[in-house]
Amino acid sequence: MFFGNNLNDINHCFFSRLGGTSDKNYSSLNCGLGSSDSKSNIILNRKKIANYFSLNSNKLVTLNQTHSNKVAIIEKFDPKKKYNFDGVVTKEKNVILGILTADCAPILFYDGQKNIIGACHAGWKGALSGVISNTISAMTAIGSVKKNIKCSIGPCIGTSSYEVKTDFYKILVSHSIKNNEYFKSIGQNKYLFSLRRFIVNQLKINGVDDISSVKLDTYSNEDLFFSYRRSLQKKEGDYGRMISAIVIKH
Repeated sequence: MFFGNNLNDINHCFFSRLGGTSDKNYSSLNCGLGSSDSKSNIILNRKKIANYFSLNSNKLVTLNQTHSNKVAIIEKFDPKKKYNFDGVVTKEKNVILGILTADCAPILFYDGQKNIIGACHAGWKGALSGVISNTISAMTAIGSVKKNIKCSIGPCIGTSSYEVKTDFYKILVSHSIKNNEYFKSIGQNKYLFSLRRFIVNQLKINGVDDISSVKLDTYSNEDLFFSYRRSLQKKEGDYGRMISAIVIKH
């Protein structure tokens, strides 16, 4: 199962956990090379992603994500290069930009006027430290105009599933008192946090207003999605990663 669309020469898709070859807690479309899943299964799953776009798997770029605000610009694609970033942009054709998530939000960007695409991994740390603004800036650095950039936010942990404590609340509010609007108090030292609303605001203050969302909760929809938080609570030891991808086709 997936949530995708064709936009002229640009094709994108938010893939669920379904349709792959992995088993057990990685069942089934685990695309995370950083997981402890069988590497052969992960490679097969990544081939399925590339096949969806009618491309070879060596055209699929994923990042070594660390919840940073670092963004790469791919000007000349090298399939052997490792990308230690949490965002990536390009205007190269037939290069699939992939973001791996399991509760954090994947954000896909596209400028249909200039045929420029971008993707970033936005958990609260990355969103707070500027991965969204840096991805937008990287797109404008290679020719985009902010008013032409559209974006889509994929499945991520929902507000009702994202319980946090006061220390988390204080971190975000210390950056801006306005961030308190993304929290709902549910008791002493307990809040619910809306990651999606926080991200939408970050997009808007950075000049991107054309925003769509796949409003599904990765934590509560176990049949459809992997979830880091759910895996911790079930003491599974490790977890799979969904992939979200975007490409400019020839």
